[in-house]
Amino acid sequence: MYIVAALYHFTPFNDPAAIAGPLREACAAVGVTGSLLIAPEGINGTIAASRGGIDTALAAIRALPGCADLEWKESTASEQPFGRLKVRLKKEIVTMGQPNVDPRAKVGHYVTPQDWNALISAPDVAVIDTRNDYEVAIGTFEGAVDPKTHSFREFPAWWEANKDRFHNKRIAMFCTGGIRCEKSTNYLLSQGVDAVFHLKGGILKYLEEVPQTDSLWHGECFVFDGRVSVGHGLVEGPHQLCHACRRPLTPQDLARPEYEQGVSCHQCKAETSEADKARFRERQKQIALSHERGERHLGGTVA
Repeated sequence: MYIVAALYHFTPFNDPAAIAGPLREACAAVGVTGSLLIAPEGINGTIAASRGGIDTALAAIRALPGCADLEWKESTASEQPFGRLKVRLKKEIVTMGQPNVDPRAKVGHYVTPQDWNALISAPDVAVIDTRNDYEVAIGTFEGAVDPKTHSFREFPAWWEANKDRFHNKRIAMFCTGGIRCEKSTNYLLSQGVDAVFHLKGGILKYLEEVPQTDSLWHGECFVFDGRVSVGHGLVEGPHQLCHACRRPLTPQDLARPEYEQGVSCHQCKAETSEADKARFRERQKQIALSHERGERHLGGTVA
């Protein structure tokens, strides 16, 4: 059993490069895998390891400047959800492309999972899902608006084009773990929207704390690791990943004629050339050979 920790923290790092090396070494020494992004605005990532490994890694992160009050969300995975450890330097820990957005200055009102149902059920509240379209496709909250964005960079343009739809509405926003809402609520406040709310801890915290019998969540929650999705109680979901397009697939999708493991699915078969598919088949062949040798091929893991 592996412990999976999802975390983010906004805090100024004057020299992110000086932080990355020692943090990578500390995590690697205790068998941590996953991805950590470090930028001048803070840290973001999801990591997995044994209980002891996660505790050591979190202690190292909390020791970073301004990270003593780091919060994180834990779940479990029956198999190693990552192939390796990546610690990367980025311009932003979640890319919105808006240089004036600063969650450290001001964000929307936090709403606990226990109070979320009442808020989004109110007639004067518009609920907006800030995640990418492929994430929304497998699960979202009842009545939520899907912006149909392919990346978070598209959100500001979507808001500008659609803001009149939400005149005289309170805005409730949510995402997987909360980090996108830190930026999107700050952005809306800068655009003159006064009543902005967001789900504290994100979907993961809601699924962990709200009983399924009381839930307004429908479907599964996409996660960026080998589990692909989780449901209520953060139990691993039924989805697999198409390793050609990185979109989630249901067991029914795997039975469709367009699906070829590692090569294509019904969502991407028309998006790639025959040369691409030939390259994907060779990659899948190497993955199969690695499995036969009892090894793990990095091409078969989630990026």
